[in-house]
Amino acid sequence: MQRRHFLGLLGLGGLAGLAPGIASARPKPDLSAAPGLEPLELSEAEWRDRLSDEEFEVLREAGTEPAFSSPLDQETREGIYHCAGCDLPLFESHMKYDSGTGWPSFFRHIEGHLLDELDLVLLIPRTEYHCARCGGHQGHVFDDGPEPTGLRWCNNGLALTFKPA
Repeated sequence: MQRRHFLGLLGLGGLAGLAPGIASARPKPDLSAAPGLEPLELSEAEWRDRLSDEEFEVLREAGTEPAFSSPLDQETREGIYHCAGCDLPLFESHMKYDSGTGWPSFFRHIEGHLLDELDLVLLIPRTEYHCARCGGHQGHVFDDGPEPTGLRWCNNGLALTFKPA
């Protein structure tokens, strides 16, 4: 075996050893649906009738809108952010902050209105969250947010509607 192959295998082994640490480092919020929250289940055709093509891609196919493309990233009025799929309130304006990432970001959410799951699409374990009523993909949660929670709920603007107070 050539030296460079040996060193390459040694490096891969080291990276593989890091994988459990990376997986356990992701935020794992303890989320459960609010009691009495009735699921909304629609066919693909019904969702396509209800949503724009862009909303469908984000909410039903777990897409991501381009950074800095949503006007909700700059929204500063008092009000409530609702799921664009089923109108369930997800965040209040006092929970929002400017993360500088280009997506609406929140440090807290309305309890019982979000659920989470492991996302391995990019081969790096992330915590995806979605609407507890309709299952619509909202975004991902990270542990680089402000106090008091230290979390950043990074949301697609297309997955939300804003209703001013």
